[in-house]
Amino acid sequence: MQFVYPAFLFALAAIAIPIIIHLFHFRRFKKVYFTNVKFLQEVKEESASRARLRNLLVLLMRIMAIAFLVFAFAQPFIPTKDTEVKAGQKAVSLYVDNSFSMDAQASDVPLIEKAKQRAREIVSAYNIEDEFQIITCDFEGRHQRLVSQEDALQLIDEIQATYAVKDISKVIAKQKQVLNTAKADNKVSYLISDFQKNVTDLETVQDTTVEMNLVPLQSVQLRNVSIDSAWFEAPVQMLNQTNRLIVKVRNLSDDEVEDMRLSLKLDGQVKPLGNINLKANEAIFDTVNVTIVRTGWHEAELSITDFPVNFDDTYYFTFNVKKEIKILSINENTSNRYINSAFGNAGYFKVDNQSTNQINYSKISDYQLIILNELNNISSGLASELRQYIADGGNVGVFPSVTANVATYKAFLNSVNANELTAYQQKEREITYINTEEFIFNDVFINTSANLKLPATTANFGVSRSRAEEVLLRYRDGGSFVSKYSYEGGNVFLCAAPLNTDVSNLVQNGEVFVPLLYKMALATGKDNRIAYIIGKDEILETDNKAEGTETVYKLKGKVEEFIPGQKNLGNKIILNVNNQIGEAGFYNLFLEETKTLDKFAFNYDRRESELAYFTEDELKAKGGQFIDVIVASAKADFKEIIGERSRGIILWKWCLVIALLFLLAEILLLRFWKT
Repeated sequence: MQFVYPAFLFALAAIAIPIIIHLFHFRRFKKVYFTNVKFLQEVKEESASRARLRNLLVLLMRIMAIAFLVFAFAQPFIPTKDTEVKAGQKAVSLYVDNSFSMDAQASDVPLIEKAKQRAREIVSAYNIEDEFQIITCDFEGRHQRLVSQEDALQLIDEIQATYAVKDISKVIAKQKQVLNTAKADNKVSYLISDFQKNVTDLETVQDTTVEMNLVPLQSVQLRNVSIDSAWFEAPVQMLNQTNRLIVKVRNLSDDEVEDMRLSLKLDGQVKPLGNINLKANEAIFDTVNVTIVRTGWHEAELSITDFPVNFDDTYYFTFNVKKEIKILSINENTSNRYINSAFGNAGYFKVDNQSTNQINYSKISDYQLIILNELNNISSGLASELRQYIADGGNVGVFPSVTANVATYKAFLNSVNANELTAYQQKEREITYINTEEFIFNDVFINTSANLKLPATTANFGVSRSRAEEVLLRYRDGGSFVSKYSYEGGNVFLCAAPLNTDVSNLVQNGEVFVPLLYKMALATGKDNRIAYIIGKDEILETDNKAEGTETVYKLKGKVEEFIPGQKNLGNKIILNVNNQIGEAGFYNLFLEETKTLDKFAFNYDRRESELAYFTEDELKAKGGQFIDVIVASAKADFKEIIGERSRGIILWKWCLVIALLFLLAEILLLRFWKT
């Protein structure tokens, strides 16, 4: 047996008080009249013996009462085998998992409420002079310090469910960071969580400086269906066109799900999409046809009905339908009538023609596609502007002139990581391959093998093969005719032959030339994001519409408005939301509140959708000898369990009870034992 506060044992000297009282107690004698004095000696001897025995027993009761009362203050305990008991002040860190997965039901309450209850019991099991850290998935600043027992209990009461998801290794690192600032030598950490497999990375935890304990909680119902993600099949949405939206829905349980209703809410109008059936642990891809009848920004949300985990039942997304797609054709002398005719038949496209000496570089970012129409030279200034334009997400189509200066073309193509043009050669060649797997020609032809006549050329430039390329049209001998190159955010489309009809019949082959131009204008080298993830996608990129350097962009959601971090990069503005978004939904970007410049949709992280947990045995195996797993029934007194684990088998309560029993025995002796 050991004592938490052995210094209190000096108080055992108080035992001398009843002994002194007993030794120096002078009784007051009273007269007793006897009718027959011959019995006096016998009665006197018998009464004195009984009085001495009773007084000795009363003295013993008082000594034992004082002794066990002192023991109670010294807090005796019996060390357990599994716990190294340490006396003195302790620094205790408690992690309470408050992610959305903790909304699942335990036997009677949500897991998060059970976690808060366990945290209160742990804090109460320690002494009032100990220090505590309360930390959650939010990683708030107020959780990055040690507080008193009373403040710790208050912080626990304030914990609410949050969108944030944190790996266990990151939580442990935060705990150690705070515990290392404590003056106490005894450092203890507790992690109260459901320990989902996709966030519990304990393999990297091997530390003996902190006593680490896991408190696993698990729900009674492991059923969950989630809308995982959604995306449009085409990168650019067009007015009065049917746009195919792909939706991924996952059944994350071992039970089959039948007749789950999926619906789409577009600009406030709800459109039922029918019922879906999912087998156990199955993911399906559903296609939704969306027809856009107006230009501008659109807000949409996909939803299902699922219980009890519902944070992933709604998927928000936004998209913008432009009034027109602008194309710039940079010409050496005159414009190309075939290019004008190809786009002129579709009112959605607008072509501007500019000669090389009349280019308005300040407006170059307004165009979705720039066509270099048979230029003799690509000046260094134009090459520099085009490179930045492509990096920002633009598309450039290169059709060289018969008299092209190959050196200037090489310099430009090298700067955007495209293959170089080599010597011009007079040679008749036929195109025999068209890449229908790539976006440019994907879904253009019903049957490419039937009556599809591909172009031919009488002369062309050679194309080196030093860099990776996506071949769109290829000659019979394997040479590239039209290839695609990705550079940062945009694309370069390089044709090996001029558009001149004396050299190539590409412009006269409408079934290939027209979709080639259309899809070049609609292509994008970067992901046109329709949705973002809270806590993961912190950086947003949008077109810079500010005219002055002092202008401040703002983001506004349903109930909150804030100023994000912003960095001006010329035609682009980079926004950093810095964990300021806490609720899924739509957020408008504006300089003036009445004019929306961009819309962003944010969804909760789907990492916690999969309700797969580590069992007690699996946690013990992963944690090894450095981590202890505490498991108790839902109705167990966790305060008592933690107290025994932190200080062994606690005996002070028993000492107090025994002291009271001795005092009771003293009272009974004095009351009922008459001398």
